[in-house]
Amino acid sequence: MVYTPRSARHGALLVGTVALLGLLTACGNGKDVHSNPPMTASGTAAPATDDSKSPASDTSTPGAPATGGGASSPSVSKSGPSATGGGGGTTAAASSRCHSSELGASVGRNDPGAGQENFPVVLTNKSGRTCTLRGYPGAAFVSGSGSQLGPDPRRASGSATTVTLRPGQSAWAGLTFSNPGISGAKTATPAALLVTPPDERDSLKVSWTAGAVPVSGNSSSVFLSVFSPGTAP
Repeated sequence: MVYTPRSARHGALLVGTVALLGLLTACGNGKDVHSNPPMTASGTAAPATDDSKSPASDTSTPGAPATGGGASSPSVSKSGPSATGGGGGTTAAASSRCHSSELGASVGRNDPGAGQENFPVVLTNKSGRTCTLRGYPGAAFVSGSGSQLGPDPRRASGSATTVTLRPGQSAWAGLTFSNPGISGAKTATPAALLVTPPDERDSLKVSWTAGAVPVSGNSSSVFLSVFSPGTAP
């Protein structure tokens, strides 16, 4: 007979007793194990997320607009040619314009008709370059002392065209008024006619030898037409 210490026999007896009690409890309460409700934990449910986008890849700032990877869209600037530079038409026209200092002025022969007096006012290019005239001249009758006689002439209807003058060439504009003897307008006899080329400030002085002109009253208006090539109609 093998001798077993008392302490070992006591421990073995205790382990066997515990195992037996556990087996009996499981067998007797089998139904209770499957019928107990699942345990729940209190907390806040997370919102649904897009499965195609992992949280680690979402680096955008909340509330910030999308920037397409941080690259801004290129801006496109469309600017037309400047009116005063870059070879624009306005600059070219201004540089080719005939200036007062480049022109000579004269008044052609009267061509009366139907109670009207019609004079061609002629400007001739006396410079060594080609230049242009476009539109209406300015004009004023003046006395020997330089005082203006009558109002400024009015513009007759017409379409302005650019007249190109090579050195020595001329352009004319019509100066027309009603015959004072027929219209009954008050008259004065000017000493000169001042002619100002289009877009210029300096006038050219032409001696006036055609007699009295209307300066006030009925039918006293004097009219000017646009420039045309040549020296007369």
